[in-house]
Amino acid sequence: MSEITRAEVCAVAIAEAFRDDGETLMSAFGTTPTVGGRLAKLTFAPDLFMTDGIATGIESVPPVSGPPRDDLVKSAWMPFRLFFDNVVWTTNRHVMMMASQIDQYGNQNFACIGPHEKPKAQLLGMRGAPGNTLYHATSYFVPNHSAKVFVEKVDVVSGVGYDRAAALGETTSRFHDIRRVVSNLGVFDFATPDNRMRLVSVHPGVGVEDVVANTAFELVIEGDVPETRTPSDEELHLIRDVLDPEGLINKEVRD
Repeated sequence: MSEITRAEVCAVAIAEAFRDDGETLMSAFGTTPTVGGRLAKLTFAPDLFMTDGIATGIESVPPVSGPPRDDLVKSAWMPFRLFFDNVVWTTNRHVMMMASQIDQYGNQNFACIGPHEKPKAQLLGMRGAPGNTLYHATSYFVPNHSAKVFVEKVDVVSGVGYDRAAALGETTSRFHDIRRVVSNLGVFDFATPDNRMRLVSVHPGVGVEDVVANTAFELVIEGDVPETRTPSDEELHLIRDVLDPEGLINKEVRD
């Protein structure tokens, strides 16, 4: 195999976020998160449920690049109403979203930069982030880790973090679960007593000091931080030959 790229390391780290989900709807936004989620289904998480993005559940895993497949195995009819009845209200979903800003408690913003009343830049808006973060397991992917993204305070809260969820009370916060943050520098979680962001691993070629220098708040760092695992030969084959033969993830995450 040729040299492993940073994007391929990110894809495997994203796959690991879905490892123990079982029969859960896997929703991923962005090229690298989609490759990572589909990689998980093809390897150690075969029970993950996927849709075609419209109204059909599928068992076979389509690629994100290369020739489209016309042999998808369909497993369920899932129009929007049933999507809510069977998935949204049952909390049986794990969504990986992107983040334009994220803080130490997992509050996420992809609505706008600057004051909401008069933003400097208008982004996607709130979308489904408030409901996602209060009803489903949620993870985030950041392809360009910097202090402008990992901020002390987000300009607008799209996705609810641990501090705000706790303030809303147990009735609202009982399903709140920010699982993982994967960036182009490392992997993070919130498995700390006060639910602050913890550095879990750094990607090959990245030092802890690189992560700290590009983060605007104090991370929880416990002892020697391990290196993010690299893809196996089988995983590299699946990424390069099955899921993304055109290498689109390498345009989303640069080495």
